[in-house]
Amino acid sequence: MKKFFIIALGFVLILSLLLSGCGSSQQSQQNQGQSQQSGQEQPKEKPLKIVLLLNGNLGDKSFFDSANHGMELIKQELGAETKVIEMGYDQTKWEPTLVDVSEQDWDIIIVGTWQMQEILEKVAPQYPDKKYFIFDSSVDYTKGKLDNVYSIQYKQNEVSFLAGVVAAKVTTSNMPLANPQKIIGFLGGMDTPVINDFLVGYIQGARYVDPDIKVAISYIGDFSNAAKGKEMALAQYNLGADIGFNVAGQAGLGQLDAAKEKNKYAIGVDSDQAMIFKDSDPAKANLIVTSALKRVDNSLLRAVKMYKEGKLVFGKAENLGLSEEAVGLADNEFYEKLLSEDIRKEVKDLADKIASGEIKVDTAFGMDTAKLNELRNSVKP
Repeated sequence: MKKFFIIALGFVLILSLLLSGCGSSQQSQQNQGQSQQSGQEQPKEKPLKIVLLLNGNLGDKSFFDSANHGMELIKQELGAETKVIEMGYDQTKWEPTLVDVSEQDWDIIIVGTWQMQEILEKVAPQYPDKKYFIFDSSVDYTKGKLDNVYSIQYKQNEVSFLAGVVAAKVTTSNMPLANPQKIIGFLGGMDTPVINDFLVGYIQGARYVDPDIKVAISYIGDFSNAAKGKEMALAQYNLGADIGFNVAGQAGLGQLDAAKEKNKYAIGVDSDQAMIFKDSDPAKANLIVTSALKRVDNSLLRAVKMYKEGKLVFGKAENLGLSEEAVGLADNEFYEKLLSEDIRKEVKDLADKIASGEIKVDTAFGMDTAKLNELRNSVKP
């Protein structure tokens, strides 16, 4: 009997060990399954939601199209959810639209140009949890409660210096469409600090090549009237200009139409306008020597990247130029075909000197009206 109890006890112990091992194995498998399941359900990073409000329309083949391209890059490279809203040129719609999108769940709201400055200064403080970008302008941070706004300004005077060098090289050259007169054209959208910053750099660059260069200057009065832009550009060509520089957004397309009609050279702006017209209007593209690029696209992509990395500082403005690749001349097949290698090399050397600070380019910002008028009058044909 005693022997039986010993055998039974041994059997119970063996069975207990077997059950314990099996349970541990099952528990281990269960825990592993839960771990794998948990790994599969790890939440992915929520994509940023970014909206761009244009106080105008796409299709200007210039400024707003560059901003739109920036949104495309942000979507492609950073996986953000993006939307572009064309508010048109009716200014009464701009503030209500900004308020409307501020009520929605966008992470970043982007606006541009000086025309949106005061509106943003009014709306942004009402939505302190929202983040805003404004490009090609800056809010007045001294007004306070704007620490949710990041402003992007551009050193357009740097790239327009190079455009002035190109224009002066063309008008003093033996190129087929150049004439003996040392006159170049400048067509601005409006008489504003940003447009005049282009002008000041353009004049300085042209005079760097030849101090006797004259500049025919016209302002359209808006950024949408291409017909008026063409009329003014035609007047400049008739005056003797053999190359003109448009800084007028959609209205500046009239400059390119005038260049084609008069068979004269032109310099585009903001976007690479020669490549834009390469297929649709090759005759026009072949007259666009280069374009002064304001890389709104690059600057917006840069800002969102910095935001994602936690490096973007709100409540301040940045001024971006050649060294940040926020501006630059279009170096394309037309540039290489129309300009000699020597001219292109000289322009590249000057760009490097500006980027390094060796050459200081004058600016219209801080320049009083009397001094600006004196400069404009000094180059009048």
